[in-house]
Amino acid sequence: MPLAKALELAQEYDLDLVEVAANARPPVCKLMDYGKFKYESAMKAREARKNQAHTVIKEMKLRPKIDPHDYDTKKGHVVRFLKQGDKVKITIMFRGREQSRPELGYRLLQRLAEDVQDLGFVESNPKQDGRNMIMVLGPHKKKTEAMAEAREAAAARKAERQGGTSGEDTADTPSEAQTEAPAEA
Repeated sequence: MPLAKALELAQEYDLDLVEVAANARPPVCKLMDYGKFKYESAMKAREARKNQAHTVIKEMKLRPKIDPHDYDTKKGHVVRFLKQGDKVKITIMFRGREQSRPELGYRLLQRLAEDVQDLGFVESNPKQDGRNMIMVLGPHKKKTEAMAEAREAAAARKAERQGGTSGEDTADTPSEAQTEAPAEA
């Protein structure tokens, strides 16, 4: 189709004549609303960026002589990071005479790896790096899956909060719980 005829058609339908393949013989053009096309492609790109997740490496620092409660707290942080889909770099810091006993740090890292093996795996085995011993744990599920689960859980909590605000449902529940409690005891 000649260029003049194509331009005339575009003007008639109030559309734009857009060149799709300039190197083709003959060049390929398309009639479209170019502003709408640009807007839709920007929205698709924005949606793709929203669903994209970059992997973050979180770090947890421990000492070889750590109290059980402190260990549990640090382990809880590692569990939270792995549930969020992040990698975790665990560093054991040795001081003074502790440097002559690297097996203590190695055992601590192995214990931590066993404790969280259902959520993550050992990506890099423990290795001594000067005064520190480092191990990296990776999550079993990807960041995007973890984000999707978090969104679903938040939506469920929001729906539960909105559904539980009515006065009738909440009034019946405590009385039922009170009547059942003595029967079990």
